[in-house]
Amino acid sequence: EAIVTAHLELIGEGDLRPTGERIAERAGVSLRALWTNFKDMETLFEASGVRVLAQQDAVYQKIPSSLPLPERIDAFCRQRAELLQLIAPAALAAAMRAPVSAQLRRNRAVHIDRVRAEVEELFAAELEMAGPGREELLNAVVAATTWSAWSMLRDGLGLDPEAARAVLARTVRALLINGITAGLG
Repeated sequence: EAIVTAHLELIGEGDLRPTGERIAERAGVSLRALWTNFKDMETLFEASGVRVLAQQDAVYQKIPSSLPLPERIDAFCRQRAELLQLIAPAALAAAMRAPVSAQLRRNRAVHIDRVRAEVEELFAAELEMAGPGREELLNAVVAATTWSAWSMLRDGLGLDPEAARAVLARTVRALLINGITAGLG
């Protein structure tokens, strides 16, 4: 626990590629103890990924699919913004190492699958109204609400969290309305 905490704390402080030595020092353990508990960085990435998911689960609240569409979009985007801000340091660090880390790619896939499942449940009616464009609409909403898009809004465009959330909501709203319209046409 102390090692995973140290790893995530260092990342949260901006050390996006902490070494085993720095992690062990922060955790108050020897380097040998670190590698006794984790056979390599991949196993540490796995444990840290589990911790990040647990942090998200602690703040996640299921949004009722019975709400009117504008309220669902607003609640979904507020929650996505909160969750994306929560994982921001870990996601940024993971993005740097993902090309050479199978575990970090697996961690990202878990996050994407969770968003996909939430979108499918929360916007099931709208996805069905999209008709043959259902999968395309689903993929568009998922792509617009995952870390890569959030990073572009926050880091690429320099938007503060509230402005980024507003753009996220506009994007999701436009995608769903367009998908419904195309499916009805």
